[in-house]
Amino acid sequence: MRQKYISQWEDKFSEQMNVRLEKRQKLEEAKSHPYKHGLKPTITAKELVQKFDHLAKEEIGDTEFFELVGRAMLVRDFGKAAFIQVDDGSTRFQFYVKKAITTAEGFADYKLCDYGDIVWAKGKMFKTNKGELSLEVHDFKLVTKSIRPLPEKFHGLTDQELKYRMRYVDMIMSPESRDKLKKRSQIVRYIREFFYQDDWLEVETPMMHTIAGGAAAKPFLTHHNALDMQLHMRIAPELHLKRLVVGGMDKVFEMNRCFRNEGLSLKHNPEFTSVEFYQAWATYEDLMDLTEKLMHGLAKDVMGTNIITWGEHEIDFGQKFRRLPMAQSVIEYTNLTADDLTNKDKMIALLSSKDDLEVKKSDLGKFSAAKLMVLCFEEFVEDKLIQPTFITEYPTEVSPLSRRNEQNPDIVDRFELFINGWEMANGFNELNDPSDQLGRFADQAMLKQGGDDEACDPDYDYVRALEYGMPPTAGEGIGIDRLVMVLTNSSTIRDVILFPLLKHETFFEEHKD
Repeated sequence: MRQKYISQWEDKFSEQMNVRLEKRQKLEEAKSHPYKHGLKPTITAKELVQKFDHLAKEEIGDTEFFELVGRAMLVRDFGKAAFIQVDDGSTRFQFYVKKAITTAEGFADYKLCDYGDIVWAKGKMFKTNKGELSLEVHDFKLVTKSIRPLPEKFHGLTDQELKYRMRYVDMIMSPESRDKLKKRSQIVRYIREFFYQDDWLEVETPMMHTIAGGAAAKPFLTHHNALDMQLHMRIAPELHLKRLVVGGMDKVFEMNRCFRNEGLSLKHNPEFTSVEFYQAWATYEDLMDLTEKLMHGLAKDVMGTNIITWGEHEIDFGQKFRRLPMAQSVIEYTNLTADDLTNKDKMIALLSSKDDLEVKKSDLGKFSAAKLMVLCFEEFVEDKLIQPTFITEYPTEVSPLSRRNEQNPDIVDRFELFINGWEMANGFNELNDPSDQLGRFADQAMLKQGGDDEACDPDYDYVRALEYGMPPTAGEGIGIDRLVMVLTNSSTIRDVILFPLLKHETFFEEHKD
């Protein structure tokens, strides 16, 4: 049975892979382990380039020995000598392997080296007659034998699905992809440091919930066997974070993973990352100021510029972000007037004129005037908001966790940040009246009974927490994936997620049993 699983994989090996397996066998016969350990670099290729590349050939002289590692990306063999272009993750660099200089064991290792193998070399620096900075190799070891050939050298991995499915190959072949994903890590690190420096407390809350809450989204379901409980994968950490504010943690944030059972698109992946943060004694205006400061810093300190290019747009992260009430934005970008925003027929007529409407046109009559205004915003305004813009004064009806505005209870003290036509952040003054919150939960429960699979059940424990008293609080969530997309000029969310969700491969589907 064990051999069956091995054979059904190895039977698909190509002729080229079998040739590489033969070379691995020759390494073993020569007592040269094809998967060596204990070898380390003493310097990176990038550091060597910085140290020597500006020098003329004659100025380099007799250098000390350096030890480098990397993956062989190009091998030019001349019989008794060869040039190997290697990539150590910092930059690409050249080894010069010559039989008369390299140890006999090292040259024997080189002769069994293929494009894609991981190698180690010890040598001295020099420049070729063409001025190419190189390492004159005095000892060489093939560290890791690559059995599966890399894609064609100069075009890399061109199949988009394979780029995401085999991210490891994409990163080997494309320094641009690798650098973009490293940039994501730097962005996340900057955000964490931003909060740490302002004395926020980073926390971790559950990722499996008994009640899916904190957002309007369809959850993934799972089951705990020992407790015989159905659980939901987290759609948002909001309600747990606000419980911590009730408990006395006045400034908390979480870099969190969330899961929403929704479709795939250029801007959506079912598993995604966001940062959510909650501050007692703050208002949503305070969080707009904080968000603007965070975005300014990300652009300047991480990306090195306030002007971010995305496609044909130049987005100015260094400016003061515009703050625009939703109703005013609809008036500005459509032919509707202020009076029209209370006239359902006028809004239905405008929405019905759009060919690719997100909702069924036959359902428009079921919506309230407030909901229709939100639809007008989504259909006619969102994609026009290229420069960073805070949209404020959302209808209470579409904001079940937000605090009502004291002057106008039909709207809430809430904002969403839009950049490049995409929603990037959502923040508001938190609802801390337990009676009002209970009523909002009841409204959501009725929507769920009516067939809305994104509505949530009442979270009575959260209501109980509010009954102990939560200080006036403002909270916000920022989508990390979309933010990285904008900052790195990426047109699809799959470019900025290390391992995006994809359909099962045919081979694995056929052999899953």
